[in-house]
Amino acid sequence: MEFRESSNIELKQMIVPDIKKEIIAFANSNGGAIYIGIADNGDIIGLEDTDQAMLQVTSMVHDAIKPDITMFVNLEIVEFEQKSVLKITVQKGTHAPYYLQGKGIRPEGVFIRHGAASIPASTDAIRAMIIASDGQRYETRRSLQQELTFNSLEDIFAQKKIKLEEQQYMTLGLKTRDGIFTNLALLLSEECPHELKIAVFAGTSKTSPFQNRREFRGSMLTQMKEAYAMLEQYNQLGASFNGLMRSDQRDYSEVALRESLLNCIVHREYSYSGSTLINIFHDRIEFVSFGGLVQGLNLEDLKLGVSECRNEKMAAIFYRLKLIEAYGTGIPKIYESYQGSGLEPKLEASDHAFRITLPNRNFKGHQPPIASKNKSPLLYALAGKETFIRQDVQDALGVSRSQANNLIKELVDSGYLTVHGAGKNRHYSQSRKYP
Repeated sequence: MEFRESSNIELKQMIVPDIKKEIIAFANSNGGAIYIGIADNGDIIGLEDTDQAMLQVTSMVHDAIKPDITMFVNLEIVEFEQKSVLKITVQKGTHAPYYLQGKGIRPEGVFIRHGAASIPASTDAIRAMIIASDGQRYETRRSLQQELTFNSLEDIFAQKKIKLEEQQYMTLGLKTRDGIFTNLALLLSEECPHELKIAVFAGTSKTSPFQNRREFRGSMLTQMKEAYAMLEQYNQLGASFNGLMRSDQRDYSEVALRESLLNCIVHREYSYSGSTLINIFHDRIEFVSFGGLVQGLNLEDLKLGVSECRNEKMAAIFYRLKLIEAYGTGIPKIYESYQGSGLEPKLEASDHAFRITLPNRNFKGHQPPIASKNKSPLLYALAGKETFIRQDVQDALGVSRSQANNLIKELVDSGYLTVHGAGKNRHYSQSRKYP
């Protein structure tokens, strides 16, 4: 019998560490056979101690290759020219990518067969293998990164007095049955690659200047907590009067802010690498996340409480932590929070993105803000500034230069603004709060 290396045959004169790579390559490709005791040129060398050879290979397969590949590997001693050769038959595995335990699911640990050689797999090839084995759902796939820490997750489970040990990691979907971290674990770890960004605009459009910008990183639990704290910071208390009766309310209900933020986190499509965006304007807040509607649903379904969660296991963990009260109630709660206000949230979806827009319940800038009764929007709009100039007024309210000058004069004459400097150096500060 003539031996020659090919896409499904590998020859080794003796047992060497590289045998592990060959086994992995065959399991990740279309299977093959490795003959130990045959030189690269096809000469039959044979093995002196076949029992020791089988023991060495068995240990390699069991200890150095993950996930468990033993069911796809068969070892047998065959005779050629009255010499003993160890034949390792490797079938194509059903749980690719297989990899070297010490290297992880990275190109230096994952190999495929290319012609008569075993080569490192590209990152794209690794992702394709994971999708083929684990399915399309992002959170259930094995994570490419396995060096993960869970300080935030462990802290919140401890606060809620919920056990979080090895068994729970598997039950919750943070690990596979082979003990490999999933993408869900990656999202809830400190190494989470996704981020959430909040931008605060000094006006009602994206052409307005920025007042503040922040980027939130780390575990999605940490991002959620810190982002909500910033949203609360910009959720101002407004006052209105009906005769002598004063009524106070926040710009946005806590329910609307909470549910919109949770929607961004729990329902986004994490296969995309872009950031979740929250834009705060004077008249509204926009929550924009990747991933359109789940197939089969429309916007009216969401308003009715019909929901199909894109990240079911993440939602289950949030539910267990009492961050979510019940599935499918978030959007209806947002709409209920605006009942009686004369305003309504807005839902929009494209093939790849979803946006929730919450109108500011206290914003009065829908009419030209130059009459005396509409002085408060300017003072509210510029409340975060210690001083400001006329151009700031124009940008904040979208009015002309003359309208800005007239409004400033009214507020100066009424004692609400103080003038500093003169000419090009003229600027203003708020003297007292408008009721």
